[in-house]
Amino acid sequence: MLRGRPERELAAWWEAEAVAAAKAHAAKEQVRVDPGSAGEPERKAGEEQPKEPAPAQPRAAEEGDARVPPRPPPTLPMYQAKPVSAQGFYPHGKSRSKGRSCKRSSDRSEEYCSPRPVTVDSSKARTSLDALKISIRQLKWKEFPFGRRLPCDIYWHGVSFHDSDIFSGLVNKFPGMTEMVRKITLSRAVRIMQNLFPEEYNFYPRSWILPDEFQLFVAQVQMVKDGDPSWKPTFIVKPDSGCQGDGIYLIKDPSDIRLAGTLQSRPAVVQEYVCKPLLIDKLKFDIRLYVLLKSLEPLEIYIAKDGLSRFCTEPYQEPHPRNLHHIFMHLTNYSLNIHSGNFVHSDSTSTGSKRTFSSILCRLSSKGVDIKKVWSDIISLVIKTVIALTPELRVFYQSDIPAGRPGPTCFQILGFDILLMKNLKPILLEVNANPSMRIEHEQELSPGVFENVPSLVDEEVKVAVIRDTLRLMDPFKKKRESQSQQLGKPLASKEEPPESDLASASAGSAHPEAHLPSICLKQVFPKYAKQFNYLRLVDRMANLFIRFLGIKGTMKLGPTGFRTFIRNCKLSSGSLSMAAVDILYIDITRRWNSMTVDQRDSGMCLQAFVEAFFYLAQRKFKMLPLHEQVASLIDLCEYHLSLLDEKRLVCGRSATSGGRPPHSGTPQEATPAAQLAEGHPPPCTNSALKLSHSRHALS
Repeated sequence: MLRGRPERELAAWWEAEAVAAAKAHAAKEQVRVDPGSAGEPERKAGEEQPKEPAPAQPRAAEEGDARVPPRPPPTLPMYQAKPVSAQGFYPHGKSRSKGRSCKRSSDRSEEYCSPRPVTVDSSKARTSLDALKISIRQLKWKEFPFGRRLPCDIYWHGVSFHDSDIFSGLVNKFPGMTEMVRKITLSRAVRIMQNLFPEEYNFYPRSWILPDEFQLFVAQVQMVKDGDPSWKPTFIVKPDSGCQGDGIYLIKDPSDIRLAGTLQSRPAVVQEYVCKPLLIDKLKFDIRLYVLLKSLEPLEIYIAKDGLSRFCTEPYQEPHPRNLHHIFMHLTNYSLNIHSGNFVHSDSTSTGSKRTFSSILCRLSSKGVDIKKVWSDIISLVIKTVIALTPELRVFYQSDIPAGRPGPTCFQILGFDILLMKNLKPILLEVNANPSMRIEHEQELSPGVFENVPSLVDEEVKVAVIRDTLRLMDPFKKKRESQSQQLGKPLASKEEPPESDLASASAGSAHPEAHLPSICLKQVFPKYAKQFNYLRLVDRMANLFIRFLGIKGTMKLGPTGFRTFIRNCKLSSGSLSMAAVDILYIDITRRWNSMTVDQRDSGMCLQAFVEAFFYLAQRKFKMLPLHEQVASLIDLCEYHLSLLDEKRLVCGRSATSGGRPPHSGTPQEATPAAQLAEGHPPPCTNSALKLSHSRHALS
């Protein structure tokens, strides 16, 4: 390689190359040179056409190689510079090597050129800006802190998908995610899964939605107390739209006067309080894990290998009427405990009121705890929670970015708040659509005077999560990988590319992330898809719901769409007339619309459709568990719709060819439908579910 040559030898080689190239072009110079650009110096390889006057730099200098001096501009005729390609890669414009044709040199140069830096719009990053800037700098990408007229490759938003109109590239928010992870919506989504698979979703505390389910809450608590007089529960009330611990309080009984005030003020969720958490240093703590939802279709989930542990600042005691108001004892929220006089700021990852999760695992491992089992349970919790959220997320997505219309590709980092019980079972507390990515904390210098101080613990975890999320979403990743592979393969031609080309290519495309640590995000889905796909029944119901929505951009199913669904899936019968179908639609839709705040669209929402689907499944397939009833009805619907699609396809082909459509139905094809119509699932369908959690370790 040229970089290993002595400086004097390298200069002599360049001089010889320039002289030889000058002689080769001397005879053609007067013919091929544009008279208006005869004295214009050559544009260096990989240099973009500048919009502002800027000194041209060779490729080696752009890659940070100080040992290779810039190539002197040869006194050769120059061709007109090529524009930037549509894919966003710079043209390669090196002067020809000694004894090579211009076409061959151009082809080899384009093959070994490295893609341009990824562009990131950080104008709306807000509190995650500092960590994002560090990540972009480590990746050597290009940041646009004030936005850009031209499209960027990645848009990083701090709060919402709707921060601005984006028609291309990637954006770090999903439409509807903020709404989906609110306390009430999350509880409803998990409750649907608890009805189908109660044993699989027992990691979420029993919840009631206020004020709609207040009477149900009172009745169920009283019923349990009557059956077990020794049961003395504690409940935690969380406002639906609250964050950072705002408005959260504990109660011992539904008759608590504060609960009456909540019913009149704003919607909330009341849950059973976990009274026996795992303690470290006699303090209660929770875990903030960062989860990357890389894609909805297909579903891709990554979990960060490290997270944060936030500690309470007052020694824990089981709740009783005298300590219910001790928020520093019961609530782990960082935004609350930072105001405690006992809060400890520490630059160590294993001490203080905020530590890394890995330090907690090391401490547990030293006491003989099976860390692999803990991680396995946490991974299972995350996958199951995302499976519960994705059906309605897909409805939001097709509403904001309908198929066939321009729009960005979405991804998002979620914050999972998890509590470990004394028996090490993980409990889901909540999911945050906009987890804090701040890497500094406030330190009180004097009463009322605060200063932002860097937090090494936050920076270690959060910068790695953002940086490696960007690495996974890199739009040029495949291009770089293919170029790296090509560098290792022998060339088809007998002639080898010049060593200068190889040096430039290896600097720009071979091992472009060699200076970075290994990616901290671990893929858990589809890696473990076989163990969890049987849970995705509501996803299949969402497919049916979206199919019959009709109008692009809507999120609610109208009465005509519901009737078409019943008719096409052949669900009406003598016991279920179309008039009864209309009544079912009106009753369920009216009740769900009365519980939702957003009244912009009228019609049946996805959760109402799921309730109607459960009702139809229980009527159609009796004497079966609910999840088998639902799976059998889904199989039946998908079967009839597949026949309908096939029939339409055959009719379309015959219409274009002018012939008669052949008979598409066979007795063998009709057998599953007949079995399902009689209330018996076919022997080899998706209803043959895996009913127990896989025992394989999710390592």
